[in-house]
Amino acid sequence: MMRGALAVLLDLEEDLEVVAQLADGAEIVPTALRLRPDVALLDIELPGLSGLDAAAALARELPSCRVVIVTTFGRPGYLQRAMAAGAVGFLVKDGPVEGLAEAIRQVASGATVIDPELAGQALRTPPSPLTPRERDALAAAEDGATVADIAGRLHLSESTVRNYLSDAIGKTGTRNKTEAARHARRHGWL
Repeated sequence: MMRGALAVLLDLEEDLEVVAQLADGAEIVPTALRLRPDVALLDIELPGLSGLDAAAALARELPSCRVVIVTTFGRPGYLQRAMAAGAVGFLVKDGPVEGLAEAIRQVASGATVIDPELAGQALRTPPSPLTPRERDALAAAEDGATVADIAGRLHLSESTVRNYLSDAIGKTGTRNKTEAARHARRHGWL
């Protein structure tokens, strides 16, 4: 419903045209390669492929398409990850649609647009201490999976998974993999 409402409101702008609306993150790159949009608005949490992963894929495969993350998850860790993935904009959904339309125009003209309050928080927040493999292990542990399950999903040995989880638990200052995963999610590191 939110996606459809945003599309209708943005289509009312004379100089903006919504060329696609997608419900599944896995459709983003193929659709963008076919339609060649100037700007892609992505959310972080999407089925199939996260908005952050889609942003990284678009930066590699269609660098002319500038990515703006528009999300309810206004966390410094997500902002840092989005910018590292190649996004050039990061806005929270609670702003006015006129602000979003103006941000799209700015991004299309080459600017970077970031929610100012979140930018300030991100500058004061250290980056994620987790390595990519530690993030993978914690993400796989979020649903309560066993070490054996995680090892199978990630195609790693159980001892390697235990090492990644142990390091992540130590870095997050938590007591177990479930707490570490929650802590990392809350900080926008997953």
